[in-house]
Amino acid sequence: MASSDTTRWEMREATFVKSSALPSECPRPDRPEYAFIGRSNVGKSSLLNMLTGRNKLAKTSGTPGKTQLINHFDVDGKWYLVDLPGFGYAKVSKKDRSKWMTVTQQYLRSRTNLMCVMMLVDSRIPAQKVDLEFMAWMGEAGLPFVLVFTKVDKLNKTEREAFLPAYEEKMLEQWHKMPPLFVTSGNTGEGREEVLRFVAATNVLYPD
Repeated sequence: MASSDTTRWEMREATFVKSSALPSECPRPDRPEYAFIGRSNVGKSSLLNMLTGRNKLAKTSGTPGKTQLINHFDVDGKWYLVDLPGFGYAKVSKKDRSKWMTVTQQYLRSRTNLMCVMMLVDSRIPAQKVDLEFMAWMGEAGLPFVLVFTKVDKLNKTEREAFLPAYEEKMLEQWHKMPPLFVTSGNTGEGREEVLRFVAATNVLYPD
């Protein structure tokens, strides 16, 4: 179990390291790593900027499908935050979508330092087949993941009370129990402390 000092850890500095087209081009796997992934336009860049406290660390865009590479960011020289290409965007060619997914799956299977996949889901949208299928794939591959619901600031009170029970009901049709989950907003900062506390507690499990 992480000490109280570890769980109170606060991110101080996050810097871009490199973009990689292939897993073999990624930085050396010498520290804990957390991969962020989700459907295009799920709010991934806004969430990453919120978590790091850097407004322009990850580039946001009104055009879904902008992230096409594996982007590594160094956090305090202690762990990597990884921005993976979004998936499920219809206006990208089927060939490109297939290529991105293949590279993503190769990366997830091969990174020996990967501690957890942060699966982002738009809280405004009912459970989507493509998300459920990707989570099923991760389960079959033995990849640990957590659910990170985004854009909760866009929900009214009634919608906020309803979205999580509805999502759980759908997921439990194929899972015995829910994975750990976080409710976040890139605009208001909600969920930041909880996500960073989870990372801090998980980092201590990384073998030296």
